[in-house]
Amino acid sequence: MNLEELEKDCDVAFTRTGGPGGQHRNKAETAVRVTHRPTGIVVVAADHRSQYQNRMAALRRLADRLKERERARLAAERRRSRRRTKPTRASVERRLDTKRRRSLVKRLRKRIRGEGDGQ
Repeated sequence: MNLEELEKDCDVAFTRTGGPGGQHRNKAETAVRVTHRPTGIVVVAADHRSQYQNRMAALRRLADRLKERERARLAAERRRSRRRTKPTRASVERRLDTKRRRSLVKRLRKRIRGEGDGQ
């Protein structure tokens, strides 16, 4: 998509800017705000003293943002959901064996009745 076609889908507004550039920049409306109507993306360019250069810069930035948005959308579509898998029999047995051993260790930690009670 070239910049002229992109500009047809946009609202372009011109504003004044401050900063370096002297009287020309402070007096003329050289800053450009481009709003892409379909997506609502807003881009501002006030880099140059020339309104034309700022408009071209804003349209290039808008085109870059639209490309990035499309790239992100395609990446999200390509992501696959995780397929649930059944654990192997060996892994289930290992887990249960570990739990049995841990249970035994905890049982052996308990105090035996009559021991240390003074009876």
